[in-house]
Amino acid sequence: MNDSVHPALGATIIDGGVRFAIRSRAAERIFVSIFTGEAEMRRVEARAIGEGLFVAEVDGVGAGTHYGLRADGIYDPASGCWFDPDKLLVDPYAVAIDRPYTYDPRLAAPRHEGGDTAPLVPKSIVTRLPPAFEPQPPLFSGGGLVYEVNVRGFTIGHPDVPQDLRGRIAALAHPAIVAHLKKLGVAAVELMPIVAWIDERHLPPLGLRNAWGYNPVTFKPLDPRLAPGGITELRQTVAALREAGIGVLLDLVFNHTGESDDKGPTLSLRGLDNRSYFRSDPDDPGLLVNDTGTGNTIACDNPDAAALIVDALRHFVAYAGVDGFRFDLATVLGREGRDFDPDARLFDAILTDPMLSGRVMIVEPWDVGPDGYQLGNFPPPLLEWNDRFRDDIRRFWRGDPAMTGTLATRLAGSSDVFRRVGQPTTRSVNFIAAHDGFSLADLVSYQEKHNEANGEENRDGHGENFSWNNGVEGEAADSVIATVRRRDLFALLSTLFASRGAIMLTAGDEFGRTQSGNNNAYAQDDETTWLDWERRDGELEAHVGALAAFRRHSGALNATNFLDGRPIGQSGPADVEWLAESGEPLSTGHWGEPDRRRLTMVLTEPDGAGRVAVLVNGDRRASAFNVPVREGFRWSPAAGTGRDVQRMLGGGAMLVAGRSVIYLREERRPDEGKSA
Repeated sequence: MNDSVHPALGATIIDGGVRFAIRSRAAERIFVSIFTGEAEMRRVEARAIGEGLFVAEVDGVGAGTHYGLRADGIYDPASGCWFDPDKLLVDPYAVAIDRPYTYDPRLAAPRHEGGDTAPLVPKSIVTRLPPAFEPQPPLFSGGGLVYEVNVRGFTIGHPDVPQDLRGRIAALAHPAIVAHLKKLGVAAVELMPIVAWIDERHLPPLGLRNAWGYNPVTFKPLDPRLAPGGITELRQTVAALREAGIGVLLDLVFNHTGESDDKGPTLSLRGLDNRSYFRSDPDDPGLLVNDTGTGNTIACDNPDAAALIVDALRHFVAYAGVDGFRFDLATVLGREGRDFDPDARLFDAILTDPMLSGRVMIVEPWDVGPDGYQLGNFPPPLLEWNDRFRDDIRRFWRGDPAMTGTLATRLAGSSDVFRRVGQPTTRSVNFIAAHDGFSLADLVSYQEKHNEANGEENRDGHGENFSWNNGVEGEAADSVIATVRRRDLFALLSTLFASRGAIMLTAGDEFGRTQSGNNNAYAQDDETTWLDWERRDGELEAHVGALAAFRRHSGALNATNFLDGRPIGQSGPADVEWLAESGEPLSTGHWGEPDRRRLTMVLTEPDGAGRVAVLVNGDRRASAFNVPVREGFRWSPAAGTGRDVQRMLGGGAMLVAGRSVIYLREERRPDEGKSA
């Protein structure tokens, strides 16, 4: 080969063998170990070709070969160097591994003390990838519904999914799963991490396992427990969902790895080039920066780390055909040095890459480092998880004072957070519950978190959840309390579907899933996080389906431009009117009422031809609402919310049940337009 041409990193099949290309700026020597089973059959030293690149061409091997890397050099953790050729390393550019990662204390042993770790470490697999896709436009757009899915927990107990598919990515393509997603009007499933992860070291002694996957070691190999068919299994599942009109987003973790702090295991990046891939204290290179709360932080401003991230993203678009991604603790991705920069080089690399530029990108806009909370500050067109929406909607329905104006701001697209000069649309992803925190049903059933099963004496998880228990903590046999809680769930879901921006629902919240008050169930790979399909609330599920269908066909609801009361077109009606229950516009005095719990939002369809009204009664008492009626039209209950209209009082007046949200559709009167 011509050493002046930089080879593709990772394992590339060539005539007669495989070329392995590895980058390490600090290693003195790199070796490729070839395995048959657990036996290391060959160890080939790679040659340095400059700029931190090492290349080894190994003949007589090909697709399916199992291998690992070894790196030698200075071993001085105090200076950030962890080179130890006894530590077998997974290739950062590998696309498949032969088994899941498993924690073992020997993986963290100092040099010369732990022995060869090859029996403890997954082997990278030389893989012949399928033909690359030509990227197709994402199916998800605008104000669509994102459905957050833990693949294992979502499918492992589904009675219609064959046993051999349960818990696997392939189960998502089963007709029963697809039918459920279509019933809910899902625009895209967002798969919680499916890239191979390792349990945090404190979990095995407690008999616990990581159930969420937010602890990867490398960025491309799928976890063999979820995808024994590898990238082909994901590719086929994406294709089946796409055929059904459903996109796929991958939740990826590029903020840290499972190698953790200085007491963590050496498995890949740490042993290959710790100082390039992880942030360290400028004054103490052996001290890892911990902006993630997990022990280490990826140095996303380092060119080698950034290149690895972009390569992983391109891999999933090219070979799986995904619509896009959600980035965990994404403030880390925008840190240049210690500071967050919306113009960070990594963002620019992603947003200008020809294969990635059109993908859907959603960020979790915070980390735990200095100035880590950056909601609203990410560059367009990145969408952002809006925890302000989450908390404010919870506070309104909990009954906190003076929340009606804030409710209107959140329903209108959170312009206080996302409006920028020249940006007419919101980038908000609105949600009320997610994987992290209380489930929706637990939100109205528990006032305090109950995380004792996590083995941390209930210290973990958020303490303030803006939740309420409706009089009894936890499960209640009282039918009155059960009825009140269900009413709250119907109202919360109706509020979510009435909001401007993308909306997100976590799998199972549509039918009342519970985690028994655990608001940090990451370590509960059991019935706590597995959906109970046999006990689902069919009426609540049908309500979500009706809301989704109505929202999908109403431009007034699924548009993403900010609602600000301006006319549609040159002289059309206003895009929104905010009314009191009397039907009069809300005055300054109304907005300031601390006990106000009622609000009407009247939206005009984008073509100006029709209207939708959303009536919010946050009071526990029924209340009379009046919605102005245009000549020749009438209001009719929509989206399955008519059951909360206790009585029609004539014209646009009606008695609305307490703790409810009503959707109304404007329709022409049947006799309108007929001759006398």
